[in-house]
Amino acid sequence: MADAVTARWHGDNYQARVFWQNALHLLDDASCIVEVTFEANGPKSFDDVVVKYDPAIPVSGSQRITADYHQVKWHVTTAGRFGYADLIDPKFIGAETFSILERLRDAKAKAGQPARFTFLTTYRIADGDPLGELIAGVDHTVLVERLFDGTKTDTSKMGKVRKLWREHLGVTNEQLRAIVDGLRIEEGYQSLDQLRTDINFRATAVGVLACSRADSDFRFDELARQLKIRSLNGLDKAKLLQLCAEEGLFSGKRVTRSEYHPIAVRSFLGPAADVSGAHPDDTLVLADKFRQRYLQDGQDWQRDIRPEVETFLRSAIKRYPKIQLILDAHASIALLAGAVYDLKSGVAIELVQKGMRGPRVWTADDGTSKDAPRLDVQREAIGAKGRDIAVCISIARSTHDQALAYCAANLASVGTLIHFAFPEGPGQRGVLGGEHAAALADQIANAVREVRLADMDATVHIFAACPNSLLFYLGQQHQSIAPFLVYEFDFDRKGDRTYQPSFMID
Repeated sequence: MADAVTARWHGDNYQARVFWQNALHLLDDASCIVEVTFEANGPKSFDDVVVKYDPAIPVSGSQRITADYHQVKWHVTTAGRFGYADLIDPKFIGAETFSILERLRDAKAKAGQPARFTFLTTYRIADGDPLGELIAGVDHTVLVERLFDGTKTDTSKMGKVRKLWREHLGVTNEQLRAIVDGLRIEEGYQSLDQLRTDINFRATAVGVLACSRADSDFRFDELARQLKIRSLNGLDKAKLLQLCAEEGLFSGKRVTRSEYHPIAVRSFLGPAADVSGAHPDDTLVLADKFRQRYLQDGQDWQRDIRPEVETFLRSAIKRYPKIQLILDAHASIALLAGAVYDLKSGVAIELVQKGMRGPRVWTADDGTSKDAPRLDVQREAIGAKGRDIAVCISIARSTHDQALAYCAANLASVGTLIHFAFPEGPGQRGVLGGEHAAALADQIANAVREVRLADMDATVHIFAACPNSLLFYLGQQHQSIAPFLVYEFDFDRKGDRTYQPSFMID
């Protein structure tokens, strides 16, 4: 019984933290969030946290939404797995009568506005389940075009999913498409502790007191419940300001934006709502040109994406001498940004790097390089007649085998492969900060230059799995390693599971 009570408390706290993760954006002048509600009065099952936007925010494709409705499910362990069949089972969401798909159908009918519906859970999609192939890597929405992939029978992989969902809801295929369009499934979401860290970071940025790690409790948990008891659970900016004043929440140390002005490039639309941190006028949104990691039909990296990014970044230099750069973007765009803001640009840059502990500000002189590990460098010949160089950067994930296979199949011009990796192998915590990232970029650039001395016209092909900040710093040295071609990989395994070339930078 005691364990059940503890689990319920943790579940309540989890929902409260998702609420605060969004609500603190109300105090950010650059935010589009205008209202956040904790345990709203509907639509049922997607009323745990409701976020409203003005102006409407873009989601994948050309659509914009004015509201995001969340159902939040915390579990005691992360061992649970689920699949497409669980979405028709009421027990999966702790209900007796209605499934999550039925709740979604009813919620969409009642919303009455362009909206997204988010199922957020600490459980993960089971390996091999067709549901995993239906979740977009960029924003975790259901890929309706993949669900309705042109197969006409109910015996194909996607046909079985359509049949089960369609018959459960008693609808046609077209009606099913309309129901699941805009459903977002956030699987394996942040832990309670990660949410605590993220909320503290956001609170500090907007001048709200963070809670000490030494405290046993976390004040924001109980505060959310008291808001519901007092019928103050729907907050806009004015109400949150009043609440902070009444509760003594202001720290008096609001992070100023006067020195480094935030600008953002967004080709991804991530799971946390409205987190760009830059004013809409200082934000380049490219999400309508992509579907998950892949360009929309008719779009071209070099012809369409590159000019927009370069024009946006160069215009920012004219307005702001010091820039805080936020890259919710493909690796190729991070490297291109470094090439625009190269070492001779004269602009002062700090980078917002997102990771397991939430967003952090990195600079090239933040003191993280001292005694930090360097990369092992391995050089191998892979083509007797090739003059080009393949550069594999394996920090978050290993790139060597996939890049080698791609070169063998598509790049007969590559004769040398240089592999950079930490001695202990890939992981999410290898790069410690901005100065460390800049030092690693120096190491990579120096090693490439040494190989290129034999042929200064050789093209460098870059295959990277690493923080965007490292690629930005490498891009700043583009003049010494160009010409180079950057590649994007299907890490989400939602496409062709190989590399695609993006920008050629010379």
